[in-house]
Amino acid sequence: MTRLPHLLALASAVCSAFASIFIRQGLRGGDAQSGFGINLLVGATGLWTAVLLLPAGPARLDGLALFALSGLIGTFGGRLFRFLSIDKVGAAVSSALIGLAPFISAALAIGLLGEAVTLPIVVGTVVIVGGTILLTASGRKVGFRAWHIILPLLSAACFGAVAILRKLGVGSTGPVLGFAVTVTTALTVFVIASALTRNYRRMSCSRQSVAYFVAAGVAENASVLLTVFALKVGHVSVVTPLTSAAPLFVLVLAPMFLGDVEPLTLRVVVGTVLIVLGVYAITVF
Repeated sequence: MTRLPHLLALASAVCSAFASIFIRQGLRGGDAQSGFGINLLVGATGLWTAVLLLPAGPARLDGLALFALSGLIGTFGGRLFRFLSIDKVGAAVSSALIGLAPFISAALAIGLLGEAVTLPIVVGTVVIVGGTILLTASGRKVGFRAWHIILPLLSAACFGAVAILRKLGVGSTGPVLGFAVTVTTALTVFVIASALTRNYRRMSCSRQSVAYFVAAGVAENASVLLTVFALKVGHVSVVTPLTSAAPLFVLVLAPMFLGDVEPLTLRVVVGTVLIVLGVYAITVF
């Protein structure tokens, strides 16, 4: 069996971890809305450049519609809440809780599609709940309020909901073109929403933060594109657990890049490991 899906999924997890680190660094001198806009702009520019340079793949209307819908729910909603959560609770805690997305996908499959509840799902759920409680309890020491946990959970809900949309869409539309449509949809919604609410007047960003946000945009969009390619050549049950390892990479990178602003505690480390193990149990077994 080819190892390509495994390598693509792990590369996606590493890129996602670096994106979280870059976002946290960028938020030192910029606001979440500015970073989010730069993230989408970088993604749209890079992806449409790739569409023009690479051979054209299939482009069915139903596939494009699925990717557009995933852009509205996942890329706009999921990424926006991700930026806000990293700003409020930090990269490590945020990454761990956003890693719940596959668990949410499984819960939706059980509730909406009538899939069976198995012992690994029950055990994985208990482990995930324990990890989430530890992360919530770490808020006082790390420096955030307990209710801020809602932000990464909302991000995880958005990402979990679009997993099936991407899997269905990539079957009828090329991954590069499909993801370009996804990011463009999110960028369009962001521009319209900013214009209607006039939030752009409050946006501010230093040059150094712009550089970090651009780097985060490259890493973020590379991560999702690698996931789409991995789903195209591999099974969801193989790809999802490996991409969900991103929080573990964040734990390794955070002390090196964020030690002065985001110290790790034992609760954060144990809670993150429990959540990753819980998601692994649900998606693999």
